[in-house]
Amino acid sequence: MRIARQGFRYIGILVALGGLVVAFAPSALYSIPFFVLAAFVTYFFRDPERVPPPDEKLLVSPGDGQVVYVGDAERDPERQQISVFLSIFDVHINRSPLHAVVRRIRYSPGKFLAAYNSDAGMENEQNELELVDRDLTVIVRQIAGVVARRIVCVRKENDELERGERFGLIQFGSRMEVILPKEIKLRVKVGDRVKGGETVIAERP
Repeated sequence: MRIARQGFRYIGILVALGGLVVAFAPSALYSIPFFVLAAFVTYFFRDPERVPPPDEKLLVSPGDGQVVYVGDAERDPERQQISVFLSIFDVHINRSPLHAVVRRIRYSPGKFLAAYNSDAGMENEQNELELVDRDLTVIVRQIAGVVARRIVCVRKENDELERGERFGLIQFGSRMEVILPKEIKLRVKVGDRVKGGETVIAERP
């Protein structure tokens, strides 16, 4: 199983602490919590391969989780929005919904409200990518949650992304938002479970 490289530091620290407990504590049983946590962190940073559907008109989810909002964009009612909540048990790798060029990246500091909270999209720390493919502009936001305190984006402006390609991750619980033009047909509803880079969320004309 592939593990995101950002997780190796956490895994290494927990394994090292567990080893120290085994070496110096009166009982090796004291080390169990460290190794259990190391196993969970390994699970959290898993990075499975995903294959998008072959039709290029189909946009895929930027992350794994549950759809918690579908409707008018909160900041621009002329556009529409899909919001996905990622629990600590979901894969947290973030992927591009479409083949596009990263025209702009904008980071905004903020609060750390629970990511399922409707106010999180407006008030929490976030990173916004503006993705452009010819006449189509799609905005993807990485939003930190109450536990997630680090947003990672490994791409830069003017990079080209394939549909489903990895561009970052959010550590330990978060929210993803996709902002689309009104002429795009949405293919998900509130309550749906989605997989990043694989589940179809919208369709281009």
